[in-house]
Amino acid sequence: MSRAAFLLLSIGAALFVGLLAWQGFGAVTTTLMSAGWGLAVVAAFHLVPLVLDAGAIAVLLDRKTRHGSFCSALKARWTGEAVNSLLPAGQIGGPVLMVRYLSHRGARMRDAAAAITVSTTTQALSQMLFALLGIVVFGAQGDLSGYQTPIIAVTVVLAACVLAFCVLQRRGMFGRVMRIGQKLFGKRKAAEDGHAGAGRWAGLALRADAVDSAIRELYRDRKKVAASFGLNLLGWIAGTGEVWLIMHFLGHPVSWAEALLLESVGQAIRGAAFAIPGSLGAQEGGYLLLAPLVGLPPDAALALSLAKRVRELILGIPGLVYLHFSERKYQRRRAATTALQGSD
Repeated sequence: MSRAAFLLLSIGAALFVGLLAWQGFGAVTTTLMSAGWGLAVVAAFHLVPLVLDAGAIAVLLDRKTRHGSFCSALKARWTGEAVNSLLPAGQIGGPVLMVRYLSHRGARMRDAAAAITVSTTTQALSQMLFALLGIVVFGAQGDLSGYQTPIIAVTVVLAACVLAFCVLQRRGMFGRVMRIGQKLFGKRKAAEDGHAGAGRWAGLALRADAVDSAIRELYRDRKKVAASFGLNLLGWIAGTGEVWLIMHFLGHPVSWAEALLLESVGQAIRGAAFAIPGSLGAQEGGYLLLAPLVGLPPDAALALSLAKRVRELILGIPGLVYLHFSERKYQRRRAATTALQGSD
C-alpha cells in the first residue's frame, strides 16, 4: 500500500470510528441488529444491480468469444466490486482487476481494458444523472432548503472527476501515462539493464496506444455505449430498492422518493470520495447529512451505512476467495504452458 493510500485509509477509519462514537456504538449496533435475517435478503437483492452492471460490461465485449460471455462479465464485476469494497486499493483496484480477470479468460488485454474503461465511464455518467434524478424527485415532494450547497458541491466534484476522465480518454490516457513513465524511469532502467530496459518501456507504450485505439473504437459504436449507459443507470435505480429494504428491516420505513434520495446522493458522496479505500467514513457522513431530510434519527442513518457494509462483506468475502483460487489456477496453467514450450 502506498503512503498516500495508507494516509487516506487512516483518515477514513478515524472518521468512521469518530462518527460511530459520536452517536454511540451501542445505539447504532442495536439498530443494526434489529434487521436480523433481513440483512441476508438485502445481500440477495443486491444481485439485481450486480447483474445489470455486469450486463453493462458484457455489451461492450465481443460476444463471439468465450471471454465475451455474460458469465465472465458477471464474475469480473463481482470480484472487482469485492476489491473496491474490501481492499485498500481505492476505486482504481476494481477496474484493474476486472481487466486482468477478463484477460485471463482469453480476452486481448487491449479489448478488456477498453471495455472496462468505457463501462466505468458510462457508470460514472449514469451516476450523475441518477443523483440529479434523486434530487429532482425528492425536491418535488420535500424541502431541500439548507442542503443545496453541500449537495451541489458533491455533484460538482463528481462531475469534474468524470469530465477529467473523459478528456483524458480522448487524449490517449494510457499512452500518455506510459510515455511519462518512460521519461521518468526509462532512462534509469536503460542505464541499469541496457537496451532491454528501454525496450520494455517502449513495448508498454505501444500496448497502451493499442488500448487507447480500442477505446476510441468502442466509443464510435454508439449503440453499445448507449446500452452500457442504460444498463448502468438501471443498476443505480435498482439500488434504491436495497435502501428501501434496509430501512424496512431496520424498523424505519421510508417512501420510495426518500429511498431514492438516500441512494442517489449517498452514492454520489461515496463516488466523490473515491480516493478513500471503501469510502470509509465518507459514506457514513453522507447518510448523516441526508438523515434529517427524510426524518431519520442519526443512529438509523449510521445503521443504514453499516447494513450496506455488511452486505459488502457477505458478497465480497466469497468474491475475494474465488479471486484467490482463480488466480492460482491461472498461474498453474501459465507455468504448465511455459514448461511445455521449454521442453519443445
